[in-house]
Amino acid sequence: MVERALAHGVRVQAWTFDEGYGRDTPFLDGLEQRQQAFVGEVPKNFHGWVIRPRLLQDGRSPRRGRKKRYPRLAARGRRSCEVQNLASYSPAFRKQKWQRYRIKDTEHGPEVWEVKWAVFWRKGPAGLPGRRHCLIVARNVLTMEVKYFVANRVPGERAFTLRRLLCVAFGRWSVESCFRQAKEELGLDQYEVRGWRCLHRHFYLTQLSHLFCARMRQKFDDATTRDDPLEHLTTEQVRRAMNVWLEAAVGRLTRTERFQRELAKQQYYQRRNAQARRSHTKTRKANLKSLGIDADRIKSCIPSSST
Repeated sequence: MVERALAHGVRVQAWTFDEGYGRDTPFLDGLEQRQQAFVGEVPKNFHGWVIRPRLLQDGRSPRRGRKKRYPRLAARGRRSCEVQNLASYSPAFRKQKWQRYRIKDTEHGPEVWEVKWAVFWRKGPAGLPGRRHCLIVARNVLTMEVKYFVANRVPGERAFTLRRLLCVAFGRWSVESCFRQAKEELGLDQYEVRGWRCLHRHFYLTQLSHLFCARMRQKFDDATTRDDPLEHLTTEQVRRAMNVWLEAAVGRLTRTERFQRELAKQQYYQRRNAQARRSHTKTRKANLKSLGIDADRIKSCIPSSST
């Protein structure tokens, strides 16, 4: 799929993926061979080094027997370790202080993660280290959830910064939210067909409907002023409004009257959602403040409105 995207002229700053792909060493090697930057989540038992081990390029032994393969790790060289052990016991991480970043703003308020990073050499298929990578350890300050990310770009090289790597690493949630909306509101997973052609047709129609709802949301968001007390529309509200508009009149109500009723109902739910969002955000900020964290004064991965 990556090759197909590149063949169609698609260019990305960096690829990102979950640990299911992160544990696949041939997949990571394939991205390396195609000179593609990536920041992917890896499992906690992913192996590598924070200090490059010594390699033997050639050697001779007076003893007879099977010839040894070269290059190979030195007999007294460092063994690879799991990333969870490197994060806990390696001096490269233990001597660091956690850096706090405001990763994103959700319906429940800001999410703050603590981050450490170090130069990393991941273990290749032959058990040998490859080129320099970056190992990022992130910990949620409230839930203590820990994530491990490996990037083939190091902060300070090729205009990559730690903030930029974090934006890519945690940018997957927007794609997951897109799939969730398509399943819940537009029936992406509601198909009963036989054959790939019918399945692809269903996916195309669902994606086209999702694109239409997204364009409608963007159109009304651009027209909304800052003084408007209502929040932005959701995909569900756009979908419900279009259903009302497209359905035929039922009973005594005309299409316009049904649309006005649906509009009044959506405005009610918008006010309820806005109140719930403010309440959750207030609670989240209070919990962060109890830990001595002011989410508005720490480093942020959220792009400013000017950019």
